[in-house]
Amino acid sequence: MSKRDYYDVLGVAKGASADEIKKGYRKKAKELHPDRNKDNPNAESQFKDANEAYEVLKDAEKKAAYDRFGHAAFEGGMGGGGGRPGAGFGGGDFSSAFSDVFDDLFGDFMGGQRGGGGRRAARGSDLRYNLRVSLEDAYSGLQKTINVPTAVACSGCEGTGAEGGVEPSTCPTCSGMGKVRAQQGFFTVERTCPTCSGLGQIIKNPCKSCQGAGRVEKDRALSVNIPAGVETGTRIRLAGEGEAGMRGGPPGDLYIFVEVAQHDLFERDGVNLYCRVPVSMSKAALGGSIEVPTIDGGRGRVQVPSGSQSGRQMRLRAKGMPALRGAGVGDMFIELAVETPVNLTARQKELLREFEDISDDNNPESNSFFSSVKSFWDGMKG
Repeated sequence: MSKRDYYDVLGVAKGASADEIKKGYRKKAKELHPDRNKDNPNAESQFKDANEAYEVLKDAEKKAAYDRFGHAAFEGGMGGGGGRPGAGFGGGDFSSAFSDVFDDLFGDFMGGQRGGGGRRAARGSDLRYNLRVSLEDAYSGLQKTINVPTAVACSGCEGTGAEGGVEPSTCPTCSGMGKVRAQQGFFTVERTCPTCSGLGQIIKNPCKSCQGAGRVEKDRALSVNIPAGVETGTRIRLAGEGEAGMRGGPPGDLYIFVEVAQHDLFERDGVNLYCRVPVSMSKAALGGSIEVPTIDGGRGRVQVPSGSQSGRQMRLRAKGMPALRGAGVGDMFIELAVETPVNLTARQKELLREFEDISDDNNPESNSFFSSVKSFWDGMKG
């Protein structure tokens, strides 16, 4: 029986690109693998055919020969590399072909760079620093120096991990890839190289200061700019200011998480501020001007309307917090708390009793409440 066209075997068009050929083979490899087709007696044979087709079409020279001469290119020594292009199911060439698809499917999860270029040195960890600031500092912004305990590049070996700053040598076990491959049945399995622990490099003479790590623990002083308008939970990223990488690897980042402390006078809600101000009973009844503090350290004056009750609010525009990215300024709200006098003198008590006797029409809220209470009790009796 004549052999099927390799392009048909992989389900791709003649003249397909290398990416299309790989995608076609990957699809067929998943579809026809014997472990997934135990009830199909033809699966193994079809799987071999797909492997053989991919072995030819993935190689530019073999593909060119096949495009010109067809299957005859690999029969009788006609310039296709001699002999059968694929060693069949379980052979060495299958391992090579399926390994390409294995790399494509799982390479991102294995974490290594593949293909002779060497493994990139490990990046340093990101660090978190919790910074507590006052509401006044959040209002105006500030420049602050912080001390961050971190790992920095070793000065003795210039971060290489080798005594005298000598560059590490390529690991002979994994050839710098950081991974070693082992054949297990039909699959090629990758594991972290036991010689270099996945770094792809080895150090013959480790630095005495850092024991070959290329970094040492040290407190570092950093100047941080805290912008005006920060809130609790604001995150500031300092690129490259995190932990130094292993053996000269790139550093991580430093993330500063801001917490704004509670204030004795002001309560914050976004860009607005609230200030609870006590006023005397007489001031609330008669009305008048009161002086209030502002977050910038200044003073403001508000007019209390006569007959004001506890909880009444008055607004001071543009006296709140600045928006973090310069989108205006919030307002400040004054909330009145009418204060009942204590420790009255005999004369004060006398005056208040006299005032109460002549104040039946001055307490509309009380009159309305007790009228509702009377109606409630009358209804219960009925």
